[in-house]
Amino acid sequence: QVQLVESGGGLVQPGRSLRLSCAVTGVIVTFKPWAWYRQAPGKQREMVASITRGDTTHYPDSVKGRFTISRDNAENTFYLQMNDLKSEDTAVYYCNLDARYTGNRYAWGQGTQVTVSS
Repeated sequence: QVQLVESGGGLVQPGRSLRLSCAVTGVIVTFKPWAWYRQAPGKQREMVASITRGDTTHYPDSVKGRFTISRDNAENTFYLQMNDLKSEDTAVYYCNLDARYTGNRYAWGQGTQVTVSS
């Protein structure tokens, strides 16, 4: 059974950085396309970063240049480096498959809360 465990969130001031981790068990991360998503209160879940099996990355304009997704195959983990955080980045962040390629996702983890506030 595949499990996704997100961590690394917290409360930070605008302009600061955080690195989120997604520890994956039950499947080898190398062989799948992955993504980070976020859901702010009252809003739909949105994708904020994706990485293909060939390590091609994609970001929406809202985070491009600030967020970086990466993968550590040895640790079976992938990451989201978030720099220059803004208040609008406040949300619960989740990791999962990039369903645009797979057509499905695994069960969602608990997510990790990121709050950007002065």
